[in-house]
Amino acid sequence: MTSNATVRLTLPGGVEVELPILEGTLGPKVVDIRRLYAATGMFTYDPGYTATASCRSAITYIDGEAGILLYRGYRIEELATKSDFLEVAYLLLNGELPTRQQKQQFVHDITYHTMLHEQIQFLFRGFRRDAHPMAVMIAVVGALSAFYHEDLDVEDAHHRLVATHRMIAKMPTIAAWAYKYSIGHPFIYPRNDLEYAANFLHMMFATPCEPYRVDPVLARALDRIFILHADHEQNASTSTVRLVGSTGASPYAAVAAGIASLWGPAHGGANEAVVNMLEQIGSVERIPEFIARAKDKNDPFRLMGFGHRVYKNYDPRAAVLKQSADEVLDLLGKKENKKLQIARELEKIALNDEYFQERKLFPNVDFYSGIILEAMGIPRHMFTAIFALARTVGWMAQWNEMILDPEQKIGRPRQLYTGPAERPFLPIDARG
Repeated sequence: MTSNATVRLTLPGGVEVELPILEGTLGPKVVDIRRLYAATGMFTYDPGYTATASCRSAITYIDGEAGILLYRGYRIEELATKSDFLEVAYLLLNGELPTRQQKQQFVHDITYHTMLHEQIQFLFRGFRRDAHPMAVMIAVVGALSAFYHEDLDVEDAHHRLVATHRMIAKMPTIAAWAYKYSIGHPFIYPRNDLEYAANFLHMMFATPCEPYRVDPVLARALDRIFILHADHEQNASTSTVRLVGSTGASPYAAVAAGIASLWGPAHGGANEAVVNMLEQIGSVERIPEFIARAKDKNDPFRLMGFGHRVYKNYDPRAAVLKQSADEVLDLLGKKENKKLQIARELEKIALNDEYFQERKLFPNVDFYSGIILEAMGIPRHMFTAIFALARTVGWMAQWNEMILDPEQKIGRPRQLYTGPAERPFLPIDARG
């Protein structure tokens, strides 16, 4: 919404421009610079878009200073402990929590879209067995455009709805099949009698040889991880989905691009890096050594799982996962898990260390999620795939919001050109 306030910008040469100030429901006010180039012939320069709002959004809000994350106005801690993933998915997509009847219908619509077209099996079999699951997921999700032609009309509300259901429903099947293919196991088909997280665990770990029972505690812990990763404002992968979607591309192409963005170790691969770090530390006794290394500016070692681009306080998602880690490891008889012991002691020391306090380096969501996933038997190379699975609902909610935004335009960032000025072409013999 536009406030009555404006900001006056005075440029060299006495040129002045008055720009409106926009106010959201929460968060900092925003200077609307859309008229800046037309009025002054100048652009703004903001590498990484750290001070630029790229869109209006009513989905997710983060207060990094206070350590608050809201989905449609609901605190993440409440949703993670009182709700379930598909209810949260409905909330993100529709703006309100569902009634009992609405939830039943939504769960039905997702459940009956979990199957993959049989021809897609041949696509999986074209990869090497050691292909990374994220590489496989990028290809398979992108290929869905070839199977669902009707979803390519992004202006049709019904087609967008069906594409959204398909994307959320099929991602667990795609991720689980990528894992099964990598270990040479037969694909396990989804079961309509299982809930979302339980169905994923079934497709990951069941075999045709014997019945597989999904433990409800593990399913609940995974469901909670899905909720905590469902959306996170305009991060790199979400911005990628919006940018690709702004061209009118299919949602499958946009989400495939989002998966590619998420694959980057600075984005979705951090929980795997945390587990690797805890393994490198090896024991509680060696923590002071690694704390000292983290403080040494000449040492490349970094404490993974601490600090966040947005949060300057304790990540609220980390607090929820800390409790889940206790529940899961207790159930699996791994209460004395060495990595968890190191993580707890590392967190305790860091939170009371002046160096970390001054730099506001608090544990983030990645600090405990990898420990939980590894305890469940999920291999590290699948961690980012599970992140992508959960984030799909946020990507689809953001994509739908972008399509419906009357101010939406094709993404086209500007640049500060630093190359050569115009110069004449010289024949090859005249180039010295």
